[in-house]
Amino acid sequence: MKAIKIISGIVTVLVIIFFSTGLLVKETTYQVKVEIHKPLQEVFLAFNDQQKMMEWMPEVKAIEPISVKPGKVGSEYKMTVDNKGQAIVMTKKVMAFVPNKKVTLFFDADDMLKTDDYSFSAQNGVTTIVKESVCKSDSYIMSCMFPYFKSVFKEIDQKYLNNFKVYVEK
Repeated sequence: MKAIKIISGIVTVLVIIFFSTGLLVKETTYQVKVEIHKPLQEVFLAFNDQQKMMEWMPEVKAIEPISVKPGKVGSEYKMTVDNKGQAIVMTKKVMAFVPNKKVTLFFDADDMLKTDDYSFSAQNGVTTIVKESVCKSDSYIMSCMFPYFKSVFKEIDQKYLNNFKVYVEK
């Protein structure tokens, strides 16, 4: 009986901590970066080629334009991503586009709202891409979970940047 009380007390504390996370942490932020041994213009052009994206992001199965705006800002796309056999459909919106300097993308994938801010810079023939990401959710339960998955999100995004590096440098 005493063991049951101790276990239920521990479970109660863990549940309180989990649900408190959503109150304390409103968004999950992280940064990843990669250095590519190619000129800035070539890297920027390859990065923004929607049809080639699937070569370095193999989970992306389709990208369809919803509305394409001049200058790209405001353009929207429908993306289909394969998540371990389950198709996830999301929208991608271009929030900022400064040639050879910056691209900001907003993704809406049901319970996950993510902003990816890519900065491009070059020095001595090496292009650096720095990606700053912000994840949040309209769902309280998902808001509670995101901080615990920060390292997973960061690992996935670093993998994609590394894939892009290999793709561009070949």
